[in-house]
Amino acid sequence: MHPPLTVYQASTHEIGGLFPLLSASPIPAVGARIGYDVLSGGAFYCHPVEFVLRGICTNPNIVVFGEPGKGKSSTVVAFLLRMMLFGVRTLISGDVKGEYTPLLRALGITPIMLGRGSHARLNALDLGPLAARWDSWPVARQREELDGVLGRWVQLLVALAEAQGYTPTVTDEAVLSAVLRRLVGATDGYTKLRPITIPDVQRELANPASSLWTDMRFADRRHFLDHLRSITDALANLISGPLAGLFDEPTNFTLDWDAPVQSMDLSRLRSRGDQAVAVGLTCLGSWSSMVTDLQEDGDLRIVVRDEIWRQMRLGLRAVQAVDSELRLSRAERKIQILVSHKPSDFLSVGSTGSQEVAIAKDLLALCSTRILFGQSTRVADQLADDLALSEKEQQVTTGWANDRQGRALWKLENRTGFKVQTVLSRVEKRLFDTNAQLRKPPVIT
Repeated sequence: MHPPLTVYQASTHEIGGLFPLLSASPIPAVGARIGYDVLSGGAFYCHPVEFVLRGICTNPNIVVFGEPGKGKSSTVVAFLLRMMLFGVRTLISGDVKGEYTPLLRALGITPIMLGRGSHARLNALDLGPLAARWDSWPVARQREELDGVLGRWVQLLVALAEAQGYTPTVTDEAVLSAVLRRLVGATDGYTKLRPITIPDVQRELANPASSLWTDMRFADRRHFLDHLRSITDALANLISGPLAGLFDEPTNFTLDWDAPVQSMDLSRLRSRGDQAVAVGLTCLGSWSSMVTDLQEDGDLRIVVRDEIWRQMRLGLRAVQAVDSELRLSRAERKIQILVSHKPSDFLSVGSTGSQEVAIAKDLLALCSTRILFGQSTRVADQLADDLALSEKEQQVTTGWANDRQGRALWKLENRTGFKVQTVLSRVEKRLFDTNAQLRKPPVIT
């Protein structure tokens, strides 16, 4: 018989001296509780704004990479849902696969669905909350807000023209700005804003008033029409092309600006082709930017951009628009979340060495929080190069992260990565099941 072992009891603070390699996570326990840190066993939290305020990160943006089925969507949706407890609202700027719709329905919110079988129409030049708050603002605030919105509209129309192979000139942009100001009523005293649509702009370009081409210093009407013919035809193609009726008619639904989450479901638009989805994402991106710009002081907003590479493939202006949104996130109190499969998706926006690719490469540097789910060895090599991963961190993405859904390496700028397991409740597992469609029994006819 061996003598009984002596049992000692002590606090974890004291035991830490005997086992110094076991320590709590250095990430503050604030924000959404995602799951647990595998190495320490402690809970892992995420609040990108707090990360910035506490000097952990330099910006609140997040980029998520991972192969299909590894838990990207469920982790993102869990983060959105849990951040709602802190009063943070979310805007899904184009749900390409309809993965966020179950969350909205569970919260009693009807998502905006565009595409096949839907009667919803979203005017790409909709005034939205600007019109609702216009009368409550002084004239100086009206001018400031309207100038910002008109600037976004010009960039949107320019990006849509560029997507069809035409590169607009500085003169084109100046004319578009003048046309928009005339149509919305900014030139007649700011008393009441008039709603406008893309067809209104196209008609003004195709049949200009004499004062328009005179004020813009064209020699005559024919000179104006010849110079603006390309961009006029590009806008006409939007009216009669695969997106006809979706973004060129007045908005026919009422949006609750104070809802905890809003989504634009584009899953029914995929039947019209990748180009239609990309143009749809661009229109929604511009529209959602205006929505979030007009949030109240102190409000935080999460903007989710799923499959953002589709939008960036439209051309240089589309890439520049995404770049601008990421750079302004701190000033505008936004948490931008980019979701993609792999870094090469960002590099497919143009030819090698092009300006589009150069800007796309810099987008990763504008996202301080990188969430890396399971990847193949080839993609992991690219991640290691782009994000400066150590050999052990690279092995985590190719090995450990592939063994179970919801595992990911969380890389916060230059800190050592954290091995985090996302934990979902039973209700969340049911809501976030992206394989639900595969489990439905076949319909026998």
